[in-house]
Amino acid sequence: MTMILLPPSEGKTDATGKQKLDFKKLSFPELTKQRQELVTAVVAMANGPAAKARTALAISAKQDFEIERDQGLLTAGTGPAWSVYTGVLYDAIEIDSLSAKAKSKFESENFVVSALFGLINVTDRIPAYRLSGDTVVPKIGSLTKFWSDSITSLISAQDEFVIDLRSGNYVKLGPTDKAIADQVVVPRIMQKMPKGAPKVVSHSNKATKGRLIRTLAQSTKSVTSVEQLAELAAKVALDVKIIKPTKAGTPWGLDVIVEVL
Repeated sequence: MTMILLPPSEGKTDATGKQKLDFKKLSFPELTKQRQELVTAVVAMANGPAAKARTALAISAKQDFEIERDQGLLTAGTGPAWSVYTGVLYDAIEIDSLSAKAKSKFESENFVVSALFGLINVTDRIPAYRLSGDTVVPKIGSLTKFWSDSITSLISAQDEFVIDLRSGNYVKLGPTDKAIADQVVVPRIMQKMPKGAPKVVSHSNKATKGRLIRTLAQSTKSVTSVEQLAELAAKVALDVKIIKPTKAGTPWGLDVIVEVL
């Protein structure tokens, strides 16, 4: 089986569902206590002095709706994580237009490493929130320290072929263990330049990751090797290059080179 690790999106869409957050229904119940502790701390922070909350959440007064979201984490409606996270990557997957079979495969293979909930499945019902991977939460501290051991252990325990599409801050929240490095691949999306070597460009990076996730969902089989992933990535790219690890404990790399989107 395949485990695809996604970042959350900074932008969120308020959920329209009437169900409230139910910790018991989230995937990986091993994280329940940590989730409850962190959500309690974030709600308390959001209900404290607005200036302190803005500083911690790295927002301006114009974004005080984000503080209101965090105040209502336990009372707001929830929706599947894939519908709450919005942005270039999630838009490019075009989840609503997947066939029933492809959507089911997408839901079984894709997981988000969230600053607020740790490791969740894309179907887990969550409210919209504001919390980045690098936020320091009062009474909790660094989220990297708070989450990393638990998330790293859970990823290893699944014993799956891991496709790690996370951005830096979210890799830090739960790095893949060196012991499973031979079954981990970290794709790097690069844009072809008019001159010189290809470069990583944020928009192309996110959009191509979304298109790759869609292609993986539509494929009949789960990817279990870097070669299979390279074959599928070639459908959304100009060129694909497998980067073999040069030392033990380092994951596989995959350079996916695309045109300007």
